[in-house]
Amino acid sequence: MHPLPYLAAYPDALRAQASALVDAGQLGAVLLRRYPDAHGIRTDKALYAYVQELKERYLRQAGTVSRVAFDSKIQVVQHALGLHTAISRVQGSRLKAKHEIRIASVFKDTPLPFLRMIAVHELAHLKEKEHDKAFYQLCCWMEPHYHQLELDMRLYLTWLKLGGERLWQSL
Repeated sequence: MHPLPYLAAYPDALRAQASALVDAGQLGAVLLRRYPDAHGIRTDKALYAYVQELKERYLRQAGTVSRVAFDSKIQVVQHALGLHTAISRVQGSRLKAKHEIRIASVFKDTPLPFLRMIAVHELAHLKEKEHDKAFYQLCCWMEPHYHQLELDMRLYLTWLKLGGERLWQSL
């Protein structure tokens, strides 16, 4: 059985299935069948528009997101695929928060559902700071297939870690 660092928290049966797909050389093919096309969001401006659309649809009352960008410095090794930061500053007698979302550049060349999964995850941090039950309920409300998409993204990261080629190329 291969080491599967991105799947460590999953049940043994699921990890065994993933390992069997890796051994058979089928993991990449399974992912390509499930998600045949990459998205067309390539610029930070397009990413900002996409995330704002999601925010307006699901989290109108949440704080304003001032910046959304792909970030090549986010390391998957650090177990981060995206970052939500809130910068607080004093403005007169009030405290003003400025929210920024950074998404790992690995998402530039993935299917749209993977990008949606990470965008939903980072947007959920506007309302819920901790990764608790309420946080994941919010993620599932915005993206009903959130957990399946997270698993599939982890399978893709496993594919890349074990030496597989990128499955989706830039348009």
